[in-house]
Amino acid sequence: MITEVNVQDRFELFLLGEGEKKVTEEPDTRIPSSSIFTFNKEDHTLGNLLSSRLLQSPHVTFSGYKVPHPLVAQFILRIQTDGTISPRAALMQACKDLVSDLSILSREFTKEWELRKMVGDTGKSDDRKDGR
Repeated sequence: MITEVNVQDRFELFLLGEGEKKVTEEPDTRIPSSSIFTFNKEDHTLGNLLSSRLLQSPHVTFSGYKVPHPLVAQFILRIQTDGTISPRAALMQACKDLVSDLSILSREFTKEWELRKMVGDTGKSDDRKDGR
C-alpha cells in the first residue's frame, strides 16, 4: 500500500495563500541586468513556456528556470538582458507574446474543430484495417 504523506491536496497547488504573491522579483547583484523571479503555485509548464519565449527575444542573453522541489508548486526563473531593456520588461513582453500566440492557437483550433463538425467527421479516424 502506497501512502502519500507529503503530497499536498490538489487545490493547494494553485490557490494562493493569504498574503502570498504570484510572482516576486529579486535583482541579481552578481550579474548586471539580471533578475530572479519566483513564481508560486506554478510548475514546469509555465516555466518552460516563459523561458523558451524569452530566449527568442534579441535582448535576452540568458533565461533559465528550475523547480526547487518536485512536491512544491514553485519555479525560479533567472533572466539576463543586454541592458537595453530590464528583465521585468522582457518578462512582461514574453507574457504578452505568449497570450497572443495562445489566442491564435485557440482560434485556429476552434476553426478546424468547427470545420470537421460541418463535414461530418466525428473524430473517429480509424485508418487501421484490423479495427483495433
